[in-house]
Amino acid sequence: MAKKYIVCVDDEKIVLDSLKAQLKQKFGVGYSYEAAECADEAIEIIEEIMEDNEDILLIVSDWLMPGMKGDEFLISVHKKYPRIKMIMLTGQADEIAVKRAYEQAALLKCIHKPWSAEDLYETIKSSLDHISD
Repeated sequence: MAKKYIVCVDDEKIVLDSLKAQLKQKFGVGYSYEAAECADEAIEIIEEIMEDNEDILLIVSDWLMPGMKGDEFLISVHKKYPRIKMIMLTGQADEIAVKRAYEQAALLKCIHKPWSAEDLYETIKSSLDHISD
């Protein structure tokens, strides 16, 4: 049976570590968790997981990152892997970038930092429950 992954992307290591720990605590061992500090690193991780015929269910990505912005990253991933669900977690995204992510990456939700853990959990749970149906 294929592993099911949640991939977290944020250029701030402390945010990334916190997010990954919160998700592990809430959703447990039913999923595998990967973390990347930039879009390029995330793309490498995604490619490796997909080459191993594993499933990436969800990506939680920051918007403001060096190199590629979160909306561009999510759109790029969505074009190649349209079944992966996407959440943007950000404190600085502009409205145009968020709108573009909703339209071109099928973004589920944009959650602003500092995030409400409950809002994040409910959004992810709803997404994962929908995938399991």
